[in-house]
Amino acid sequence: MTPYILGLTGGIGMGKSTTAAMFRAAGLPVWDADAAVHRLYEPGGAAVAPLARLLPEALVNGGIDRGALKAAIAREPGVLRQIEAIVHPLVAADRQVFIETTDAPVLVLDIPLLLEGPSQELCDGIAVVSVPAEVQRGRVLARGTMTEAEFERIRSLQMPDAEKRDRATWVIETMTLDMAQAKVDQILSEIRKDLDHA
Repeated sequence: MTPYILGLTGGIGMGKSTTAAMFRAAGLPVWDADAAVHRLYEPGGAAVAPLARLLPEALVNGGIDRGALKAAIAREPGVLRQIEAIVHPLVAADRQVFIETTDAPVLVLDIPLLLEGPSQELCDGIAVVSVPAEVQRGRVLARGTMTEAEFERIRSLQMPDAEKRDRATWVIETMTLDMAQAKVDQILSEIRKDLDHA
């Protein structure tokens, strides 16, 4: 039986990782795009050799150093396209293996830029995690891992939250854990009901 594929997405600081953990806790297999990239960059990962040929300085201890990639992109923005041309097909292949080898009625694809790219076409439904803009900003800056300028740059690359919400099958508000959990439970109930009637 073909699984139901649920796409999970949302901007930085919206609560996507926490929500993905709720789907995992409910027993759903979750494919995480960021984790896939980490695997590809680790020693022995499929992206290491081609990226090392493109940017030899990014090869550190047998793996790819993300900081070196960021520095190269800052120096020469055109490099981003070349990196993406190497990494995106490898990520897509990793995702396809997950879909084809995971035996479950419902699968979750956790993809930050789901609605910005072609991966959305794989999904039977899309859940967007969301909070108001000021809460998003507060959460990200409270982590202490980036400046306000870096946050704004990342946010500028992502589709506006209002547009994501418009294109979602479900919107998961993550102002509180209870609120998010209730919506996750509702989504799973609706999907299972649909599958029972299929």
